[in-house]
Amino acid sequence: MNLKCLIVDDEPIAQNIVKGFIADVPNLEVLGICDNAMEALQILREHHVDILFLDIEMPKITGLSFLKTLTNPPSTIITTAYREFALEGYELNVVDYLLKPFSFERFLKAVNKVNTQTESKTPEVETALKTYEYFKVDRKNIRVDYNDISYIEGLSNYVKIHLLKEHLVVYHKLIDLEKLLPPKQFVRIHKSYIIALDKIKAYGSDYVEIADKQLSIGNTYKDRFFLILTERQNNMS
Repeated sequence: MNLKCLIVDDEPIAQNIVKGFIADVPNLEVLGICDNAMEALQILREHHVDILFLDIEMPKITGLSFLKTLTNPPSTIITTAYREFALEGYELNVVDYLLKPFSFERFLKAVNKVNTQTESKTPEVETALKTYEYFKVDRKNIRVDYNDISYIEGLSNYVKIHLLKEHLVVYHKLIDLEKLLPPKQFVRIHKSYIIALDKIKAYGSDYVEIADKQLSIGNTYKDRFFLILTERQNNMS
């Protein structure tokens, strides 16, 4: 499974260097490139990000100040020309601190630290065996089997989980559910929708049909959705 990377840097040359390094590592993919922290915040709200490549000196708010505002930041690698902020960066639990200009070998060393942490946090056996989740609805926790979910609709700080025979409204964020659900069964196709791949009845270039509903595929999610769909069909054939 590829790790999704977000590059936050106001220098186009620095952006292109990190982008090129990411392209040379098989399990990495660029999710987005931002010139400032406010653009990055929007992407972090709407997408799951595995690695944040973060510059320090940027307009409006510095990278470290931005990092302090995040309650659950992704694995963060600082990329900067300023050595003096290293201690503060490590106090914020960054994975690594890359001083510009850095080599591909040094970049790869930082990425390998993220890979090690990820492997230690997510035991494959446990992930493979889990087939359900409990969600708090009103004052009780309700078990929801993954196989019963058709799609999930984001509603601000709430989500509506559409099951085969009913729906549940749960106080949850869509981005958190995207991290929670098994990636081989579910995929995000829009800022407002996560769908179960095995519940797709039909699809076109910009929509899918599930549970008698036609759901739009967002431009941001389109390439990844069709790539996953193609791989899934190839594996089943």
